Amino acid sequence: MKHTDIKDIITDAASYIGKETTVCGWVRTSRNSKSVAFVEVNDGTSLKNIQVVVEKGEGDYKEPRVGMSVKVVGTAVEGRNGTVELNTTPAGIEILGDCPTDYPLQKKGHTLEFLRSMPHLRGRTNTFNAVFRVRSVLAQAIHAYFQSHNYVYVNTPLITGSDCEGAGEMFQVTTIGYNTEYKSEEEYYANDFFGKKAGLSVSGQLEGEMGATAFGKIYTFGPSFRAENSNTPKHLAEFWHIEPEVAFMELDDVIELAEDMLKYVIGDLLKKCPDEIDFFDAHFEKGLKARLEELISHDFARVTYTEAIKLLQESGEDFVYPVEWGCDLQTEHERYISEKVFKKAVFVTDYPKEIKSFYMKQNPDGKTVAAVDLLVPGVGEIIGGSEREADLGKLLHAMEERGMNLDLYSDYLDLRKYGSVPHGGFGLGFERLIMYTTGMANIRDVILFPRTVGSIR
Repeated sequence: MKHTDIKDIITDAASYIGKETTVCGWVRTSRNSKSVAFVEVNDGTSLKNIQVVVEKGEGDYKEPRVGMSVKVVGTAVEGRNGTVELNTTPAGIEILGDCPTDYPLQKKGHTLEFLRSMPHLRGRTNTFNAVFRVRSVLAQAIHAYFQSHNYVYVNTPLITGSDCEGAGEMFQVTTIGYNTEYKSEEEYYANDFFGKKAGLSVSGQLEGEMGATAFGKIYTFGPSFRAENSNTPKHLAEFWHIEPEVAFMELDDVIELAEDMLKYVIGDLLKKCPDEIDFFDAHFEKGLKARLEELISHDFARVTYTEAIKLLQESGEDFVYPVEWGCDLQTEHERYISEKVFKKAVFVTDYPKEIKSFYMKQNPDGKTVAAVDLLVPGVGEIIGGSEREADLGKLLHAMEERGMNLDLYSDYLDLRKYGSVPHGGFGLGFERLIMYTTGMANIRDVILFPRTVGSIR
């Protein structure tokens, strides 16, 4: 049915004042008096509602309940404080979808935990209206950045026969399911759909590298899956991943790309979502807007892993997780470095090879790899990347040390045989970026339908 987006009316009020206008949406609030009624309507295109003023007159007015969907035909007029309202009569309101009195979102002040129990409805609240608009704008900005820098957007497989991270945290893909008929694992997989073991991809990086050695500069933007038994506010079993891979790129180039890209997308968000950022600043994290503006106005800091360990050991802090060279940095360590030491975003480089993935370029010291993590205040790690190992012999040695099945990586190894080049890239967890830019503390609140350990619907 023909109607106008509420966002268009709010942002370009002068074009609608005095004209008959039609809107459709859901009732957020409804107040009724003897001669006039007030109905707040939201259609999802804007964080702000439009107020409908109903001149009841002698008409038969049926008050719409909260949650009902309605079509309103009225005249746009200037309201208080320069807002736009629709003046109408009872005949100008058509109820499209009824809503019973047990509608769970009638009252304000619901906790985020309560709203997680109804992911199909929580998008109608102001909080999630703002969250998912931010998500949409950030996604567009990421595509815009890479497209404007000559990157090719590639779609890597979601079903794979190899484990990119080598950690074994993959969901199995099978058409057989539970079965006691087969005598061995080999026989089981031989009779499965692909004739071999398959799983959901934890990352598109390996295939992304193949694209980079053909097209020079590529990026992926899609879902990844990890069967990691981590029931924390930062982990999902299904999440979205941005992964650029670039030929002829060394570690310093990876760092430059990560900083430039992050500053661009956050700057674009601040420009396009001022109402949403103000909302999060007021209700979820005081000073959020200033923090984001501060981030993009300064060069990011840089420190080696060895230097970071020394800073942590000399901090005098009583960390839950002990700090020693060779340990994997925990969130408390990452936040201390970014929030207390540097007070801004910081790149940590040159990690011990034992705690990083097999594909990372080995440094001349024999102990570390050319890896980098970007730590930001309030969250900790938000980007992880590296220069990739381009030397076939060194890559084979790293894989053999980990006991990896080389047959599963034959295509990947071929890249080091046929015109190998220095190359690198990084992974950015999209949901963690949304958490950082909104102040939302739980990753379950920045994806429409969160998939976590022990929970799916």
